Amino acid sequence: MTTATATRPLTRHPSSPTSRGTAWAVLRVHRAALWVWVILVALSAAGLLWAYGIGADAVRDQAHLLAMSCTGSVCEDPSTTTAHVYQAVTHFATSAIVYLPYLVAAWAGATLVARELESGTAALAWTQSVSPARWLAAQLMVPAALITAGTTVLVLLHRLMWTDGRDFLYQDWYETNVYRSNGPVAVGAALCALAMGALAGMLVRRTLPALGLAFAVTLAVQTLGDFYRVSLVPTVTVTGVAVTHLPNSAEVLDQGVILTSGKRVGNDLACLEFDTSADLTKCMSKNGISELWATYHPSSHFWPLQLVESAVLLTLTALAVLLAFRVLKGRTA
Repeated sequence: MTTATATRPLTRHPSSPTSRGTAWAVLRVHRAALWVWVILVALSAAGLLWAYGIGADAVRDQAHLLAMSCTGSVCEDPSTTTAHVYQAVTHFATSAIVYLPYLVAAWAGATLVARELESGTAALAWTQSVSPARWLAAQLMVPAALITAGTTVLVLLHRLMWTDGRDFLYQDWYETNVYRSNGPVAVGAALCALAMGALAGMLVRRTLPALGLAFAVTLAVQTLGDFYRVSLVPTVTVTGVAVTHLPNSAEVLDQGVILTSGKRVGNDLACLEFDTSADLTKCMSKNGISELWATYHPSSHFWPLQLVESAVLLTLTALAVLLAFRVLKGRTA
């Protein structure tokens, strides 16, 4: 009696590395940068948490002691060390978020792409069943995921710290460093810097020139963002008595007067010290002014500005990534 022997088909393992394997290879090659990133995020997060909790409480206690030490109009500050430490920690943590795009751009241009191309490491990877497009995708996706996660954590902690301590931080929402570190613009800027750095490395293919180009382009993007930010969302313009009662949190862009001749004069603060309509009218008549006006962004414009600027940054990111793939395809075809 013969027994039919069922043969199990052999499982064919793909010859090319899996996506997980490619990602792991990127992490191994750039493990030094990974550790630097982890340490930077950990230190910044620890500083923000300290400022939100222990630091803020210590500053409030110090302010209470100062108030109790006042005799008439004379106050003796019992200690300024706590406030100085608090300011130093918050400044460091905020700066870490604000200047992160420059570090990312320099690293992406010099190390992530250019050095790999210059040293031949990329070409070696392409001979190991990893296509050029897949290599570049892994080079970008792995750091993008880590940068997005780390920056998001820092932004959330910074918002927590700033919202709780704004009464003694004396920083308005529209100040450049506060604005950049308090919303999704920080993430968009970091991702844009990553893409610009990768594109610079792909174009130049040499470490130091790619570093310089990536840094310069990122600086230009950040500078243009600061310059044109106020134009991303329509401003609010008020006239008359309302000009003398603008919200304290408003970002006043310009204010001035319209003369009886019809000439519009900006940066003119005439008659703003009067509160009543009668006094205001008298002052305007005396100075030949027919109307007061002011243009500003209220604090409610923070999120619209953040979302619009983030969309612009992500669009630039997508364009830079697309160009990087086009350059790679042209050079490896």
